[in-house]
Amino acid sequence: MKVWIFNHYAHPPDLPGGTRHYDLGRELVRRGHRVVIFATSFHHYLLRETRLQPGERWKIEDVDGLRFVWLRTPPYQRNDWRRVRNMVAFMFRAWWIGRRLPKLVPDIGKPDVVIGSSVHLLAVLAAYWVAKRYRTKFVMEVRDLWPQTLVDMGQLSERHPLTKVLQVLERFLYRRAERIIVLGPQMREYITARGVSRERIVWIPNGVDLTRFKSAAMPEMSHEGFQVIYLGAHGQANALDVLIQAAKIVQDRGYHEIHFVLVGDGPEKPRLIALAEELKLRNVEFRDPVPKAEAPKTLHEADALVITVESAFFTYGGSLNKLSDYMAANKPLIFSGKALYNPVEEAHCGLTVPPRDPQALAEAVIQLCRMPPEERAEMGKRGRAYVEEHHDIRKLAERLEKVLLNVVHGA
Repeated sequence: MKVWIFNHYAHPPDLPGGTRHYDLGRELVRRGHRVVIFATSFHHYLLRETRLQPGERWKIEDVDGLRFVWLRTPPYQRNDWRRVRNMVAFMFRAWWIGRRLPKLVPDIGKPDVVIGSSVHLLAVLAAYWVAKRYRTKFVMEVRDLWPQTLVDMGQLSERHPLTKVLQVLERFLYRRAERIIVLGPQMREYITARGVSRERIVWIPNGVDLTRFKSAAMPEMSHEGFQVIYLGAHGQANALDVLIQAAKIVQDRGYHEIHFVLVGDGPEKPRLIALAEELKLRNVEFRDPVPKAEAPKTLHEADALVITVESAFFTYGGSLNKLSDYMAANKPLIFSGKALYNPVEEAHCGLTVPPRDPQALAEAVIQLCRMPPEERAEMGKRGRAYVEEHHDIRKLAERLEKVLLNVVHGA
């Protein structure tokens, strides 16, 4: 098959961020398929251009057998109208290049199936337009439920005209997709409530390339004390202010051996640094983001890993990018959030505390610190076993391949 994937925020492993479609695409290529990924060259964590030279509007880059089509989109610094402009620009430029690509690069050929992946619906709409242009199959992937996520986060009201427009677009795309891929099983209930038959919905969660976590490649741990690491985006949905407040509680209670490390970037990072300075924290360290390929080494440094999310954001949320990597790292986890699908609880690989509760989060950190190392190690092993069974990227790619072959051949 020739598979085209439209994901505004797709990344290869030499950049920080999620590599879902790189990982799945590479496995499809190994199975003999040809994969093209349309993505922006402006990195939404680093907030800078990463692939295009001045004057370039787009280019194709071969990455491990995949072809990335990098599109220039306008820069932005925060979640305001400039980011909306960036999304609209991606939609139109992806559509414009997509409908001309076989003429511009003849060896690519026309697609057999086109996948449109949210976060936002405009990227999915561009994919639909391109699929219609070639009279080929269209598959929708839902990573975030728009506009519901925006409503839950308080960024839009239920009655806002933009909410109504996005709801109409959401239903339009659901109706026209041959299959709808969701990242969390609980998303099925939301989508079926909008008139979609359950048979058209397929669950393919985020996965992990377990070969990146070979123990032989991991350096010896050299830090003293008990190190808690967060690795990922520093955005509103990540609720990292709760982690900073928990660090204050831990410090005030005299657990000076506990050290918090936040690795990554995003629009909230300056505010988080200012908060840590205001609270006079001596147990918090901020580090620059690392490429996805280097993430396993960073996670290996931890005695425990932590994830915090906004309570509203993850109610119907799918599958956190970082969660599979965390569990693959053989480390105990702390999940601060409320989710209908919670692998940390299912795998018994860590502790779950309520969202936006710094006291409960601090208590969980202290509990893990005081726990015998052998017990923490058993938690880590259970998490690793769980991702090997449910989130191995090779198994998920096989599932995706079957879905796409059924769609292409009308099964």
